[in-house]
Amino acid sequence: MARTTSPPDPKVLDATPARGYSSDAAGLGRLRAGAFVAPALALIAVFLVFPALWVIYLGLMNYRLTGIAAAEPQFVGLDNYLKALTDPGFWNSTVLTFQFVLGSAVIGQVVLGFTLAWLMRNRRGALKSVVEGVVILAWILPSAVVAFLWVALLDRDSGTLNAMLGIPGFAWLLDHPMLSIILFNTWRGTAFSMMLYGAALGNVPPSHLESARLAGASGWQQLRDVVFPHIRGHILTNLLLISLWTFNDFGPFLLTAGGPENKTEILAVYVYKTALQSGDLGYGAAISTIILLINLVVAIFYLRLLRRRR
Repeated sequence: MARTTSPPDPKVLDATPARGYSSDAAGLGRLRAGAFVAPALALIAVFLVFPALWVIYLGLMNYRLTGIAAAEPQFVGLDNYLKALTDPGFWNSTVLTFQFVLGSAVIGQVVLGFTLAWLMRNRRGALKSVVEGVVILAWILPSAVVAFLWVALLDRDSGTLNAMLGIPGFAWLLDHPMLSIILFNTWRGTAFSMMLYGAALGNVPPSHLESARLAGASGWQQLRDVVFPHIRGHILTNLLLISLWTFNDFGPFLLTAGGPENKTEILAVYVYKTALQSGDLGYGAAISTIILLINLVVAIFYLRLLRRRR
């Protein structure tokens, strides 16, 4: 007996992806999806990928802003990188940068941001609005405006802080320059940590905290055993972002210009002085490439911690 086959269902034929396209969850296909992301990829290529490749290229040249090296730059290979490894100024800036990141990002913004988020988590009304408004205002103001406000606050002769403490003539930016820029950056960047931790604390089940209280756990034990395990991923993500932002921050230059005596000359300021003020673009580009590698190492470290948590 001959086997008969039924004709294919037209609906099935219509659902078959056209040639050149592949089905996906959105039903767009690879080509159509690629067309949607192409503008974003073009912007990334123009403003991120190309500048990064250009900086790497400049780091291999003796390029300068003026002189013969500006018109006819020559390939010097790794000479700029070897120069950086033996440059006391580079190592001084590296140490200062890690101090700046540790003080203002890892300790300052994380601790202050979490403290504010914890204290405001159950607050309602004007107090919470005022605190959040002041903190966020410090974050959205331009860096130049914030630096001007802090200069007025820390000024030796007519500074607001000296007037409040009753110690006229005390030079904060000269006697405690690193502490000054750490406090400046902590105040300026705490808003991000506060908002991130505020959202994270909202996901902690209240029943868990109530059970811990009924079991006799103290406030610190509730944080250690209930809150921190729930928001550990948020903490690591926040540390990654603010560490990278602070490592590359140029804001302290507006406050101290790297002084006094290079005591606040972090790497971003050192690159600016080397590449633009001194005109040695090749050496400045090499230092920028080293900074990029340090950022990659820091990012990989945090990402491994996140992966281990999962």
